[in-house]
Amino acid sequence: MLFDEVKIGTEILKNRIVRAATYEGMCDKDGYPKKEYVELYGQLAESGVGAIITGFAYINKQGHAMQKGQAGIDCEDKTEYYKRVTDIVHKHNCKIYMQLAHTGRQTREIDINEEVVGVSNKKSFYFKQTPRVLTTREAHSIACDFVNAAIRVKEAGFDGVEIHAAHGYLIHQFILPYLNNRKDEFGIDKSTKIGTKFLELIIDGVREKCGKDFPILVKISGSDDYINKFTKNQFVNLIKFLDYKKVEAIEISYGTMDYALNIFRGTIPINTILNVNPMYRGTNTFYRFIWKTVFYPIMKQKIKKFTYNYNLSFSKIAKQITSIPIICVGGIRKASDMKNIILNKEADLISLCRPFICEADIVEKIKADSEYVSKCINCNLCSVMCDFGSKTRCYNRKGEK
Repeated sequence: MLFDEVKIGTEILKNRIVRAATYEGMCDKDGYPKKEYVELYGQLAESGVGAIITGFAYINKQGHAMQKGQAGIDCEDKTEYYKRVTDIVHKHNCKIYMQLAHTGRQTREIDINEEVVGVSNKKSFYFKQTPRVLTTREAHSIACDFVNAAIRVKEAGFDGVEIHAAHGYLIHQFILPYLNNRKDEFGIDKSTKIGTKFLELIIDGVREKCGKDFPILVKISGSDDYINKFTKNQFVNLIKFLDYKKVEAIEISYGTMDYALNIFRGTIPINTILNVNPMYRGTNTFYRFIWKTVFYPIMKQKIKKFTYNYNLSFSKIAKQITSIPIICVGGIRKASDMKNIILNKEADLISLCRPFICEADIVEKIKADSEYVSKCINCNLCSVMCDFGSKTRCYNRKGEK
């Protein structure tokens, strides 16, 4: 069943394996895709994957991440550059969706040359900047920016969009009661205990401007690591909301960038982090020594260990609530697990990120061997080096001791 066709909206995917959104680091400082970006997606499509979700693309300059090589879809003249991507992908009978994002408080003023904004003035544990609170009018304006970006995505020939409502980015900030203390129309709903008004504006706007046959995927986090965690009931209410809005697919991940290693889990390459991460590399040797010996042991206690299929429990819950296709991502490495997840109807599609970085031809290997296991060892050097301005790649399948 893993290689059976599956329907997403009105589109047919040739199999149920999805390349999850993965930061590329292959765009220029203004967010225009370079030649390497186009080549990457051509190679992925040629690998036999059923669908590709691009790395997160900012919908306006204010929503730019701190990574300088991030893609942007914030202006009309970028559309023709992305047409090169969709043209090459479609030659291989592969679907491609662009992930749209706004970082909100999860960025730095020094990187975006603008003030950092957020749902509330709560400072990010990781980014350490107090955001200016968005006004009601500004929230409406950013929702329109998402819609306008989706229009450009459609014009560029993409098969749909994935709205990034996970990982602590702006839409997720509106959803989370821990961060959203607003008293306007974008506040937390008293009955559901979540904030969906902002996301609803975006979904409705994309439907209106791009048409009901243009697929909308939504990526969400099952829970988080804040003091007041996102509960199971709140997760259920979020799935019910997305079911009511009749989005074409829901991808389920975990967490926020405040505890990024809980999103992807695995080895913590602390030496590399301190050497290349812009949050630490400018500090002196003494500070880094203190951070490593005093603060790191405390932080490490909140980091979750890698386990196979670690978001599957959320996927199972969602499958009981909605008939919308569920895409499960997170620690899925074994072909036998992929097959069983689909067979047992615990998810409808399997989403992989790091395995594709490690082995571009992993789909062919899975198809040839039903017991195949990804060679990715979850060393996380690929993720950490993104913050150094490097293109995303595998670092020889070797972890850091």
